[in-house]
This record gives sequence, structure tokens and C-alpha cells, in this order.
Amino acid sequence: MKNQLAGTGALLRLALRGDRVMMPVWTLVTTVMVVSMPGSLGSVYATAAERARAAASMNANSSMRALYGPVFGDSLGALTAWRGGVYAAVLAAAMSLIIVVRHTREEEETGRQELLSAAMVGRRAPLTAALLTALVANACVALLVAGGLAGQGAPGAVALGLAVAATGTFFACTAAIAAQLTESARAAKGITAAVLGAAFVLKAAGDAGTEGGRSALTWASPLGWVENVRAFAAERWWVLLLFAAAVTVQAGAAYALAGRRDLGMSFLPSRPGPAEGRLGTAGALAWRLQRGSVLGWSAGFLVAGVVFGGMADGAADLVGDNDRTREIIERMGGQGGAGGAGAQVAQGALTDAFLATMAGMFGMVAALYAVSSVLRLSAEESGRRAEPLLANAVGRLRWAGGHLAVAFGGSALILLLAGLGLGLGHGREPGAAIGAALAQLPAVWLIGALAALLYGAVPQYAAAAWAVAGGALALGWVGPALNLPQAALNLSPFAHLPRLPGAQALDPAPLLVLTVLAAALTAAGLGALRRRDTVA
Repeated sequence: MKNQLAGTGALLRLALRGDRVMMPVWTLVTTVMVVSMPGSLGSVYATAAERARAAASMNANSSMRALYGPVFGDSLGALTAWRGGVYAAVLAAAMSLIIVVRHTREEEETGRQELLSAAMVGRRAPLTAALLTALVANACVALLVAGGLAGQGAPGAVALGLAVAATGTFFACTAAIAAQLTESARAAKGITAAVLGAAFVLKAAGDAGTEGGRSALTWASPLGWVENVRAFAAERWWVLLLFAAAVTVQAGAAYALAGRRDLGMSFLPSRPGPAEGRLGTAGALAWRLQRGSVLGWSAGFLVAGVVFGGMADGAADLVGDNDRTREIIERMGGQGGAGGAGAQVAQGALTDAFLATMAGMFGMVAALYAVSSVLRLSAEESGRRAEPLLANAVGRLRWAGGHLAVAFGGSALILLLAGLGLGLGHGREPGAAIGAALAQLPAVWLIGALAALLYGAVPQYAAAAWAVAGGALALGWVGPALNLPQAALNLSPFAHLPRLPGAQALDPAPLLVLTVLAAALTAAGLGALRRRDTVA
């Protein structure tokens, strides 16, 4: 076994060096989201009585339980764990799966691992180094979260930090198994992301149906374990043993699988497709390569739209007369109206604002899809799969255009289905919700176009498009709650879109400007791709 781990230290240092930008940024974003919550929540619920009433209202509201989980205490620390704990765990899980797949299957897919394995590198060293890299990242998250929340109570801060880090480690091991099962890094990420999505759905379904996190569905999800640690509310330390057991089992399975396959091979070999017919064009090939991703995102957005649409009225009821909460929702989604004699009107306006907020969230998440789809070009080029195509009659513009058509067209499809789900879930005419979702398209296309420009002009920095999409998501989701100035929020293209449904008047100018900018950036990216050499 010792020889199989030879070179682990060198590979670990190489991985940490390769992730020296991504890991700190992701870690800080996750940490800031959590440690900023006490101040934000303190401004919303200033007294213990207000917090107690809010906790009781949230626990009685199935929509809020499905979205955030139950509240186990009325302190600022307990409300922070309720509001940000599970979502911080999701971010840690996403970071971990990217790290592990990047340093295992992606290294094999590009051929770099074969070169490293020609030296004194053991069979299981790459997997060990990848898991250790993810462990380092999650340990940093745990330390920063615990340190940032120590003022709310040291035991609760440590419990929440460990729960978030344990979730990240859990999904790092899930990604390690997926990397052994499939030949494609993209498929490995997709499998792990699907497991993460299923975990969230299980937790949401369990919390919606049963109070107090007692549902069997909640306990079947690792995200349900996070809330059942009960940070800042008589901590259940033994729940962390569930993470330890699951990590041990998954890591053992990953190591066993890694020792039973050859380099570059997998247990689920890719199925060869037809060489002609439906794949007679570059666009058809792009669709064949990306159709699984498009269909998966489409199904997920439709289901999520139905779920969030069903929560709209309950979320508006929960806001009640709390001016600060109303202000946050208004900044995120639209005008919430006033209380008093116009309570019924205000209730409908708050519902529209909530739906507008969800439409905006779908748009910001769709930007992640757009970046992923555009950067498939980079993966095809670096994996040397583009060279055989470009060496024949297929030109660069036709090849790239096929993938960009899937990226931009797929963005429109998943947002259309998200809007349809919102309308169906809320039980209203879906046309308004579909319009609200499709209004996000120009901003999504702009971020996708920026990814295309980076890939075409400076392919070595194409991954920076992820930072742009992540920054827009952070500004849109956390910025209003932190009361950031409008100038900061305006850095995101989504801040310039009309807030639908419920906007007083639809101004098409921002939509047209963003669309024209997206077209210009895409054209510039294609022009740069046409002039440069392929990546070696």
C-alpha cells in the first residue's frame, strides 16, 4: 500500500498550487455568506421577542421549512444556522466535487496523469492527493466559520463549522466514486451534482411534511444531518458521527474501485455513437455531447419551479408587517407594496416580488449552466478531441457555433421550463411567470458571451468566467440582505433587468442593450478563436 501512495505529497503540493486562486475565493465566499448573517438578521429581528415570534412563524410555515429547514432556537446564532447552514454546506459540497474531479478524472482525461504516472507515482496517489486537497479546503471553511461566529457562542460556531466541512468532505468522497465510474470529468461532476440535488430535494420534502427535522426523508439526506446537528441550540455532536461513517465507507469504495481499473478506463465506459446521420453536422455533434446536461438542467429547473411556485403565498404570509424583511424582498424581487388598508394589495405585491426573486435566482443559476456549456469548447480542445474535427472540412466557427447554440438555446429552454414550473406551482396563469423567467435571458447570455470571449482570446484564463457567474449569484442572493449599496449591486447584469411579475412598466431598453452586448462579445470571442493557435 505504501508504494501505491508514492508521490502523494508532490501531487498534493501541485494540486494546492493549481487551486491557489479558486480555493481561497470559494472558501471566502462561503464563509462571508455565513458570518454576515448575524448582523443582517439582527437588523431584521432586533429583539428576542421578535426573534421568538419569527422562529415560531417559520416553523409553522411548511414553505419556509422546505426552503431553509426548521428553526431550533431564537438566538441570532440559531437563526444563522437555520438561514445559512444548509446553503453553506451546498457551496462546500460544490467546491469539493470540483476539486476532486479536477485532480482525478480530469487529469486522466487530458492525458496529464499518464505523464505523471510514468514517474514514481503510486496507483492511489492521485486520488489521495485530490481528497486531501478537498479536506484542506473544507478544514479552512470550518475554521473560518467557527472563528467568525465565535461571538454567538463557541460550541455552536464549532458545530456549524464542522457540519459544513463534513458535508463538503462527504461529497468529495461521492465525487471520488463518480470519477472511477465514468470516463468523462463532465459526467463525474454531473453524477455528483445529481446526488447533491437529490439530497436537497429529500431534505426539503421531509422538512415540509414534518416539523423539527424528524422526517425519515430528512435523515436520509446528508443536508438533513447539517440541520440536525442543531448548532447554537443544544448541539447534537453525535450526528457528526454519521458524516464520519459515510465518509469512511465512500472513501473505502473509491479506493477499492481505483485499484481495479487501468489508467484512463472506467467501470461505465462511454457508448460509441453513430458516425453519420444525426451527427452529420457540427451542431448535431454539439447537441449529442451536451444533450444529457441540457435535459438534466431542464428537469431540475421544472421541478424547482413547481416547488418554489407553491411556496409563494406562504412566503408572503411569513413576511407580514416586518418592514426590514419586506425591504429585502423588494430589493431582490420588486415592489412589495405598503401595509395598512392596502394589505390585500400588498399581499399580492409581495407574492409577485417573491416570484420575481425566484425568477431572478433561476436566471443567476442558469448563468452557471451557460458558462459550463460554453466552456465545453475548452474541454474538447484541451482533450485533443477538437483536432480531428478541425483537421477536416469543419471550420472553427462552425464547430464553436454549434456549442454556443446549445449553450444559449439551452439557457432559454431551462428558463422557460422554470417559468412554467413557477406558474403551475403557484396555480396561476403561467404566462406571467414564463415572461419573468425569460426576462433573465439577456443577462445569462451576457455572462455566457463573456465566457466565449475569454475562451477565444485567452483560453488559459477561460475558467475566470466561473468567478463572474459566481459573483453575480453572490451579489443577487446575499447583497440585498447585507444592505449593499445599489452601486455594488449594479455590478451584476441581473440588477438592470425588469422585475417581473409586478413591474409597473416593462422597459425593453436594458434587455436590448444586454442582448447587443452579448452578441458583440460572442462575435469578438469567435474572431479571436479564428486567429489564435489551438491549445497544445
